[in-house]
Amino acid sequence: PRAAGAAAGSAGALSPPGAARPPAASKWVRLNVGGTYFVSTRQTLCREPKSFLCRLCCQDGPELGSDKDETGAYLIDRDPTYFGPILNYLRHGKLIINKELAEEGVLEEAEFYNIASLVRLVKERIRDNENRTSQGPVKHVYRVLQCQEEELTQMVSTMSDGWKFEQLISIGSSYNYGNEDQAEFLCVVSRELNNSTNGIVKEPSEKAKILQERGSRM
Repeated sequence: PRAAGAAAGSAGALSPPGAARPPAASKWVRLNVGGTYFVSTRQTLCREPKSFLCRLCCQDGPELGSDKDETGAYLIDRDPTYFGPILNYLRHGKLIINKELAEEGVLEEAEFYNIASLVRLVKERIRDNENRTSQGPVKHVYRVLQCQEEELTQMVSTMSDGWKFEQLISIGSSYNYGNEDQAEFLCVVSRELNNSTNGIVKEPSEKAKILQERGSRM
């Protein structure tokens, strides 16, 4: 009788082959990422059906086998430092990267785990940061150009290289050419000027130089 009781107790602890797993075991997943443990739900890990984590933990069958450690955690040979942003993205759908983490490192892990939506987000953030760094502070340059009425239309229509029209001021007809008075105008133009792009100073184009020279004669 004592032996039978022991056998019954061991059967209850281990569960017979083919029996359904208890709800707690089916809901929570333990991951050993590079020696650091993470715990999450199967629902979270399966937010991206085509991801490595979903194939590892949420799909039945031998498609993606993985070793487990002595605690039953899935062994993943990756850097745990960058796994936090990956797991948090699956939890709440937002990309949050601590200042001490390199975005390129998060991108590398997102690509490894095959989370396509996260890969796009990280690439966009890297691209935006590169653009802000390369452009530097934006400055506005203003020029005041003096021209006669007959030159006005041509001057405005041929402006390029980022120059745009701001204001036109009539200063009357102070000059007389032949028998006709020519109206004089002050034309205010502006452009955004980035002093440097990737450390290279931009030289103004020929049209921009002409505008600047005309403005300097004022």
